[in-house]
Amino acid sequence: MQIEDLKALFSRYKEGRIFHRYITNKHIEPLLDDLVKFINFETIGESVLGNPIYGLKIGKGEKRVLMWSQMHGNESTTTKALFDLLNTLLDSKSKLTHILDSCTLYIIPILNPDGALAYTRINANEVDLNRDAQNLTQPESNVLRKIFESFKPHYCYNLHGQRTIFSAGTTNHSATVSFLSPAQDDDCTLTPNRKVAMEIIGVMNIALQKVIPNQVGVYDDAFNLNCVGDTFQNENIPTILFEAGHFDDDYEREQTRELIYMSYLISLDYISKNEINGSGYKPYFDIPENDKCFLDIIIRKAKVNNELVDVGIQFQEYLNGNTIEFMPKVIKIERLDGFYGHKEIEANGFEALGVGGELLKEGYENVCVILNNEKVMLLSK
Repeated sequence: MQIEDLKALFSRYKEGRIFHRYITNKHIEPLLDDLVKFINFETIGESVLGNPIYGLKIGKGEKRVLMWSQMHGNESTTTKALFDLLNTLLDSKSKLTHILDSCTLYIIPILNPDGALAYTRINANEVDLNRDAQNLTQPESNVLRKIFESFKPHYCYNLHGQRTIFSAGTTNHSATVSFLSPAQDDDCTLTPNRKVAMEIIGVMNIALQKVIPNQVGVYDDAFNLNCVGDTFQNENIPTILFEAGHFDDDYEREQTRELIYMSYLISLDYISKNEINGSGYKPYFDIPENDKCFLDIIIRKAKVNNELVDVGIQFQEYLNGNTIEFMPKVIKIERLDGFYGHKEIEANGFEALGVGGELLKEGYENVCVILNNEKVMLLSK
């Protein structure tokens, strides 16, 4: 698939009714109601607080792909891209009907509706569902397990979002999209199904490099059977972790949304057209492993307590009504030579103060600081 064609498809089929970071059942239910005439759509269970968990099936092909998003409730970019994908595949004018002829997709758009509503990673019992794959203590975990067992997927897509701190390698390149073919044993053995997942990831990476060169990463594959991806891989189902990360000045994650959409289509097109045996797995190892080299803002060479230091600032995300707001918070005051800022401010040796004239210290939260007696805004929007 050509990049320009993918961009044109995204422009045409992007679901405009959902945007930014806060996506809940309330946001997707009208979309599902509109799609019900085209898809098999059902309530497959309930969350801790009794909120419905929805599942939908499209396609008629023999290759079965299970996709679930918002296992962590505050990771919504992949959910937005799922509805863009649905709009695309359900319109014959997209000329992608071969995907649904070859594949059947089962999609859980929001696995953790309570976490989505509260904008938290965890569920209402304060459990990380991605550490509950073995004990299955939570209703949401059991819903996913039930679908996994009944649908019997040939491929699993574990859809997540990642923080702005991640870099593609130990570099100044943000990890805008990341992947992983999870391990399935303590030795991280390159099993046949891991190689299949690696081959698909390699295909996506080659395409994405044309759009975001040097901004694709992979995660460390240390094995943890409590994680869902590791469990499904351990049961010999090729599983791919998708992580939607940070694109320059895209805190709404709308640019990354397009890149995840592209990744869905590239991978599903590849699956639909090929009998994948993992022989093409080696390009996976060309992708750098993620590091944590970024802060949202670094104020360079600032004077704090008569020392010349850097000030590292990370945005904190807060739910205010139905809106996600960002608040800059000082988390490091030291030399930050090994870090990069998504935004960097040169203090040129001037004293850095809080907005009330107080000395900066770790934990300070405000939308601005004082440098050289001038107010410097830390948020551009």
